[in-house]
Amino acid sequence: MQKKALVIIDIQNDITKNYKDIIDNINKAIDWAVNNNIHVIYIRHENLSAGTRTLKPNTHGSELASDLRIVSKSVFTKYKGNALTSEEFTDFISKNEICDFYIAGADAVACVKSTCYNLRKANYGVKRSDVWYQYRHDMYVYVG
Repeated sequence: MQKKALVIIDIQNDITKNYKDIIDNINKAIDWAVNNNIHVIYIRHENLSAGTRTLKPNTHGSELASDLRIVSKSVFTKYKGNALTSEEFTDFISKNEICDFYIAGADAVACVKSTCYNLRKANYGVKRSDVWYQYRHDMYVYVG
């Protein structure tokens, strides 16, 4: 495996009202990562606050979307916007010596942005390809 990872952020049943428009491109990115021997990591968000109705633990809404291609057991849960707040995720990064990341996610102005910012702040590489597809202002997906 290369020391790179494609990280899929929050493609879950509750958060993906418009994800159907980009799921094919996300799945293409997953195929690209598999074909290039790059780790594929899935990040799930769960809301623990009593006042929230979506992404509650152990609900259908917090599960990964059914048409998202799952090619690894590397599924980690976060409770804040930044994926690096998941200890299991950071342990996986360290154990596998991952230093460069490609990111795809449902919300480029929240969790994707926070994760990219914090990866860069921690001196990890956040790679962009010649082909980035933006759907609307808040949904990004890498297509290799």
